[in-house]
Amino acid sequence: MRWSGQQLEAEAPGALPGLARVHGLVRTSRPPEFAGMTFYEVLAKSALNKVPGSVPGTPYAWTINPYRGCSHACVYCFARPTHRYLDFDDPGAFDAEVVVKVNVGDVLRTELAKPSWTRSPVALGTNTDPYQRAEGRYRLMPRVLEALADSGTPVSLLTKGTLLRRDLPLLARIAEHGPVDLAMSVAVFDPELQALVEPGTPTAAARLATVRAAREAGLECGVFLMPVLPYLTDTTAHLDAALAAIAEAGASYVVWTALHLKPGVRQWYLDWLHRHFPQHDAAYRRMYADGPYAPKAYRRWLAERIEPLLTKHGLRRGAVDDTTGTTRSRSAGIVQAVATAPQPTLF
Repeated sequence: MRWSGQQLEAEAPGALPGLARVHGLVRTSRPPEFAGMTFYEVLAKSALNKVPGSVPGTPYAWTINPYRGCSHACVYCFARPTHRYLDFDDPGAFDAEVVVKVNVGDVLRTELAKPSWTRSPVALGTNTDPYQRAEGRYRLMPRVLEALADSGTPVSLLTKGTLLRRDLPLLARIAEHGPVDLAMSVAVFDPELQALVEPGTPTAAARLATVRAAREAGLECGVFLMPVLPYLTDTTAHLDAALAAIAEAGASYVVWTALHLKPGVRQWYLDWLHRHFPQHDAAYRRMYADGPYAPKAYRRWLAERIEPLLTKHGLRRGAVDDTTGTTRSRSAGIVQAVATAPQPTLF
């Protein structure tokens, strides 16, 4: 079945691939302010997604993804292969072909109104960013957050998007009745490198200003300094500057881990590395020869480099929710850790 057979109103005829697993297409759109991007506006049948393997009572056993695909275009993004489930074979389609669940807020409100809903915590930002640039056009998140607020459902949210500031009053409203755990992902603190690694993201300074705004609004907001990129962002100078800026922003905590390259991401990243930093080709291939994770020795070395800097800047470590796989996928439900808690098991 091809999406073109489901089309009600299309702005870009012939642009649809064979997205057999997704139904409810309303139209396709290629707005001029999003050069090179196509949006597939769909009517979703459900908004809540059960986390595989989670059990009743587990934190963040449910997730919401208003979008599929992401204009941030981060070369290391773990979610890139998920577009294959939508029959997009080109890994680059993840950055340019975005599915928009235009009715997600209304569907969510219906699901949360069911007597069976137990107000389990819900995580957003686990697969694609709910505050990517398209959110400025579609405004899906206010209705999502309003539904969560009205139902008294706790929220965890991870983003790179500064549009989060728009919805801080709604998040504060949710926080009146339950936990709201926010985190901003900021991996690169060198502007030139960021433009190569994460070309669609706001600057690190803009993201940290958003962290500061969240803290001033009385909300907990940490920073995910992840992934740390071997040979690119793991120098003492880069990490020291990053942690100084994070501390200055008033972040509640910091979480970090080294880059991992899962199938479907590995070759995309290594091809990018070869184009821009060919001098590191051999080192990366050795480092990731045995699997997607950096070697234990490297991760131990990185911990020994970061730990004194955390102390220097007065930052506390955060812990992450295992059910959403944060330390393995850069996404997720955040669980606060006390200052004396051991470092999460990253290796």
